[in-house]
Amino acid sequence: MPPFTVLHVCMGNICRSPMAERLLTLAVRDRLTRRGVDPARADELLHSHSAGTGGWHAGEEMNPPAARQVTSRGGDVAGFAARKLRSDHIDAADLVLTATADQQEYVVALRPDAADRTFVLGEFGRLLGAVDAAGLPPAEATPDAVYARGVALVAAAHAARQGAGPLSTDDLDDPWGRGDQCFSRVADEIEETVQPLAATLLP
Repeated sequence: MPPFTVLHVCMGNICRSPMAERLLTLAVRDRLTRRGVDPARADELLHSHSAGTGGWHAGEEMNPPAARQVTSRGGDVAGFAARKLRSDHIDAADLVLTATADQQEYVVALRPDAADRTFVLGEFGRLLGAVDAAGLPPAEATPDAVYARGVALVAAAHAARQGAGPLSTDDLDDPWGRGDQCFSRVADEIEETVQPLAATLLP
């Protein structure tokens, strides 16, 4: 039940999935601001969180260049701590977005019943374009409305993939240990999915 919950998954949970977690929250806040709604209400409408397939960095802050990308775009990195993915994280998620196809397979191996709601981030971004938003439940800035619209959107995206797997180009490069330019490109690619997602939930 509400709020609509999005779980982002990468390998160590200090670079790609934290950026996706916080940039999606930022995108929802921006949509609320445009609607004249207090952006602080974003947490009532959508819960964006993340985890890693490995636990090597558990308890650590976001990788500094990843944090720079979030803050430079207007997001917030406060309170973040890396953690290892658990089955209950998947169970509680209405949508799971992974950085790569390998991580999608990892999630589905842990929880086969989550296959219909687990996508590579770039794959989900592609499929959004194939969804007829007019067929989704009405858009309102209320927890119940965002939840209903989000769940219907995930089902529509799953139907749109028609059993096809993700493309190699859907994967996000791992920027760990690389320069700010690489992190900036990866953050741009994340925004190419999370901003349309927020816009579809709150048009």
